[in-house]
Amino acid sequence: MCRNIRTLHNFEPPATTDEVHAAALQYVRKVAGTSRPSQVNAEAFDAAVEAVAAATQQLLDALVTTAAPKDREVEAAKAKARSAARYG
Repeated sequence: MCRNIRTLHNFEPPATTDEVHAAALQYVRKVAGTSRPSQVNAEAFDAAVEAVAAATQQLLDALVTTAAPKDREVEAAKAKARSAARYG
């Protein structure tokens, strides 16, 4: 998985449309092998981002869990601690 794509499921508050779009954009960039498409490919690139974002939102809406929602600030602090331990 692309390192920049973060888990979006089971957070309080739920993932925003912007977060879903950003994850879709990162995914399409990874698959396409480019961060910015050429002019001739821009339409296909943008359509793919929208399709992935729609599928991602549909998935998030359909997922069910019995686990308590995660707190974004707590998860961010854990990630920061892991990064500090890994990179010093």
